[in-house]
Amino acid sequence: MSLGQILRKRRKELKMTLDEVAEFTGFSKPYLSTIETGQVNNPPSVALLDGLEEILKFKKGYLIDMAQMERIPAKIRKDFEAIEAENQKYKQLIRNIVNHRISIAKASKMLSVQDFEVEKASSKKGGRRAAGHWIPVINKVSAGYPTEFEDLGYPAGYADDYVRAPDLHDPNAFAVRVVGDSMQPKYAEGDIVIFSPAAAVQDGDDCFVRFTEPHECTFKRVFFDKRSKVRLQPRNEKYPPQVVEKKRVNGLYRAVIRYEKL
Repeated sequence: MSLGQILRKRRKELKMTLDEVAEFTGFSKPYLSTIETGQVNNPPSVALLDGLEEILKFKKGYLIDMAQMERIPAKIRKDFEAIEAENQKYKQLIRNIVNHRISIAKASKMLSVQDFEVEKASSKKGGRRAAGHWIPVINKVSAGYPTEFEDLGYPAGYADDYVRAPDLHDPNAFAVRVVGDSMQPKYAEGDIVIFSPAAAVQDGDDCFVRFTEPHECTFKRVFFDKRSKVRLQPRNEKYPPQVVEKKRVNGLYRAVIRYEKL
């Protein structure tokens, strides 16, 4: 689209009149109309483009770049746009190749971990594989107060480490390593706990709790009350409970399996 068409489209989207734009920019309504309809011989001034970017909520410098493009002769601009389109196509191709290689690397890593564990389990069980499936250990969860949580950027089901979960068939289950001592004596630092999003959560359950704004998580016993509050209760009696608004909680996942660190 031309500069004028882009301006008209955005103004319509924002439900603004030319009078409102004219009043804000200090340029007349008839002149703005000629810009939108492509009847001006020269692109608008930088001062006007700055004002249009602000009132029509364009990214800073976007309209100025568009105007500079329109100053280029049509033949040269057409050749430039064709070259730019080819460049974008090759850039996307390279991104696809890189992403594909990353996916292959992660999958290969996952398979190598699985193969090693399967061979070990197979040798211990006379060649029979254990029931259940592999659960990704996504990172660490604080058994203290909420801390910043980072899942390393892996997609669902991928991680640097995996554990076998006998008889657990929730495809969205995940595991974390416990940090801190607020859930002692039942859970110690270094234990691996598996959580199941499919498991129902009730008062007193040990849960992985994910918060929004800021993005944090913790591991606590969960209790609900009638005032839209959630009480997060440590098992270690030397730590006090924490009460939060339910609307702050955007994920509650019940602990279903614990692997104790010996």
